[in-house]
Amino acid sequence: MRRRGRVGPGGGSTTLKRGGRGADDYTMEATLAGVLGAIFGSFLNVVAYRLPRHESLLGPASHCPACQAPVKPYDNVPIISFLLLRGRCRNCNTTISPRYPLVEALTGLLCAGAVLAHGSAASIALSVALILIVVPAALIDVEYRIIPNSLTALGAVLALVIGLALDPSGEPARLIAGAGGFLLLAALAYPGGMGMGDVKLAGVMGLFLGSAVAPAIFIALFAGALLGGAILVRRGVQEGRKTKVPFGPFLAFGAVAASFVGPDIVHLYVHHFL
Repeated sequence: MRRRGRVGPGGGSTTLKRGGRGADDYTMEATLAGVLGAIFGSFLNVVAYRLPRHESLLGPASHCPACQAPVKPYDNVPIISFLLLRGRCRNCNTTISPRYPLVEALTGLLCAGAVLAHGSAASIALSVALILIVVPAALIDVEYRIIPNSLTALGAVLALVIGLALDPSGEPARLIAGAGGFLLLAALAYPGGMGMGDVKLAGVMGLFLGSAVAPAIFIALFAGALLGGAILVRRGVQEGRKTKVPFGPFLAFGAVAASFVGPDIVHLYVHHFL
């Protein structure tokens, strides 16, 4: 069984390079990616909590925010520990936010999906790395209305390193897409009430997605418009216009969606409308 070649998230042709594999092999790869994704998701929770507070990501070890008791390794297993502890700290019985296992589960599912959706090492690596950048960006933007420069800078470096190492021929197109995503959102930023963090994140998305950054941004704009319309209907025009909604989560949603289906959208547009 072979998966057909397809256009990967970087915008270049990514014909399957991993050889003929059976369905069980792909299932095993996706399962492994899901487990590792959940582990990374646990770390992304740390990033989302500590980075905007300007705390070190390396130490101290994970601890309960309420009683400061260190979290034991057996209480820090993604998803499972939350269920075994019934969502409460072992030491002080304080409720643990369900956001933690949800982020772990979502990251695991997205990483598994990336393995199943793409046929080359380059497209899988770019897709997974993008997921690991936009998830904490969305979480931080929801809570603090900022997207840290350190996060977008890391994303840019990862995109360049992965692209040059695994798909150097597609790098020029991704660089152009990165500049295009940056300029497109910069043009929309002032009238749309977006911040420079959103603009930088759009540029980084282009470095990962290549030409698929266009549908990513339009998906984000469409989703944001839907929520904005719902807020106006619920609260009225006067009150609704005063409601500030972070755009980072919509960009993250658009990035993930485009990572999976964006290349197909671009292919459909080019071959049927141009």
